[in-house]
Amino acid sequence: MTCHNCRTECRKFGKRGNRQRYQCNQCRKVFTDARDNTLDGMYLSVEKAETILKLLLEGNSVSSVERLTEIHHTTILKLLVLVGERCERFLSEKIRNMRVKDVEADELWCFVQKKEGHKRADEAGVETIGDAYTFVGIERNTKLVLAWHLGRRTKVHTMLFMQKLRNAVNPQHWFQLTADGFPPYVPAVAYYFANIDFAQLIKVYRASSDQEQRYSPGEVAECIPTPVFGNPRPEKICTSHVERANLSMRMHMRRFTRLTNGFSKKWANLNAMLALYFAWYNFARVHRTLRVTPAMAAGIADHVWTLAELLA
Repeated sequence: MTCHNCRTECRKFGKRGNRQRYQCNQCRKVFTDARDNTLDGMYLSVEKAETILKLLLEGNSVSSVERLTEIHHTTILKLLVLVGERCERFLSEKIRNMRVKDVEADELWCFVQKKEGHKRADEAGVETIGDAYTFVGIERNTKLVLAWHLGRRTKVHTMLFMQKLRNAVNPQHWFQLTADGFPPYVPAVAYYFANIDFAQLIKVYRASSDQEQRYSPGEVAECIPTPVFGNPRPEKICTSHVERANLSMRMHMRRFTRLTNGFSKKWANLNAMLALYFAWYNFARVHRTLRVTPAMAAGIADHVWTLAELLA
């Protein structure tokens, strides 16, 4: 460390907050090492931040991460929002004009603060409280998450999701899109895509019997492949891959685990966690079937990324 005034070497003068301090031998002024700006001036070290993000991505709650790392939960959430905003920008810039063959779309339910049926009268019109649906579009062969959108299960948010999907793929290149039986998909796909094949896989559920538990999953009685427009291939009308990806989301993010108190308390925190997860899933998580990351399989990455690279 060189003194800013005398331009002479300084001696070490203790530490403050794990940062080395120095004192000039001539003017006696005290200086501190420049703070690393990787985390926008946060006192948290990059190594500690990587540990926190790894724990969050392995299904730990914020409270458990706080106990394991001894970092206050407000700092953990501040880091999550910071990194989530970066990852959201990164994904929107990196995944563009992709040439794809088979795309599957689905929605995943969770809630923020409280379930929709528990909202008070003054909260009825607040969209950031209650049921939250994550729309996901995945490429069947590379397992790359092309687009995602956090919103309500309405026509408006379906249109917003399809707009993001259109920005991610090459609209002039033919591909087949399969979604579930949610009706707003039909006008949304027709509006944003003109030359693709689109089909819906409509599931018919059996009525629950008295012997079944309250939280037992519904039994599927029949799956009806329904071509909507174009000429979709019947053997490719499937949503199994995106539904398996939904299971991975529930396993890796505590906010999506059912029947726990690990649900999201703020909409912004949930959005940030989703952005972090999808960036990590695409670029840093090796898919067991592919044995590479989805980004490497899609040709937009040449190595397995680390969380330090995502932080930077």
